Amino acid sequence: MKIALITDLHIGKPEEDTFHVDVRQNFLHILQQVQQYQPEHLIINGDLSYMVGNLDTYLWMKSHLDALAIPYDMITGNHDDAGLLAEAFDRQADYHNGYLFYKRQLQDWNCLFLDTAPKMLSPTQLLWLEEQMNSSRGKNVMIFMHHPPVQVGAPFMDIHHSLLNQAEVQAILATYDKVIPVFCGHYHTEKTIAFQNLIVQITPSCFFQIDPYSVDFQIDDYRIAYRQIDIAPDSWRSTVRYFKGHPLPKQEQTC
Repeated sequence: MKIALITDLHIGKPEEDTFHVDVRQNFLHILQQVQQYQPEHLIINGDLSYMVGNLDTYLWMKSHLDALAIPYDMITGNHDDAGLLAEAFDRQADYHNGYLFYKRQLQDWNCLFLDTAPKMLSPTQLLWLEEQMNSSRGKNVMIFMHHPPVQVGAPFMDIHHSLLNQAEVQAILATYDKVIPVFCGHYHTEKTIAFQNLIVQITPSCFFQIDPYSVDFQIDDYRIAYRQIDIAPDSWRSTVRYFKGHPLPKQEQTC
């Protein structure tokens, strides 16, 4: 089964200056590239919105995602509003007391989609995650979450924007008897981290990439990317595809 994953789209309102990046054109371009890959499923891994969740923005994105005719799922990032996301994408069944989290069966894998919008997993989600891990013994589990559950080795993001309750999440996942692939975004870079029984893969942004070596915020480059994930009953592999990003036309740029 072929899965495409895009993340950190940061779609703003039409009048917003998003760091001089044409985020809407980036989104449309990456969807064209995804379509050529011909995936059987698409995952949007958080931060659909530029700064804060916006219903009109979500509805605009939904119109283009629906036009692909590819089944898709999404999770929230710290710039999203879970309630508005559930409303726009008709995901009320996956919305639980302010959080959007759920399970999907993709081929032979139990796929868990987590909500880290408040920069942590809520107590309710931690309990749900523990229950899911216990009920999945002997099965293959794959996790999608915006924030990585580990330190990544990118100083600026690790220091200022990492998941607040990493240790609690790690303690739950460490009890599982198989390797767990965890697909994340948030860091605007490409990284792979092996930690205990986790293989954490960070997918680059469709906005811009952040310098993974700097202790201060620094844009690394303006390429955009998506991740290809191929899953089989007892294996998976993934790769990242990069493309040139789109700047705003000069007359649309503001100071």
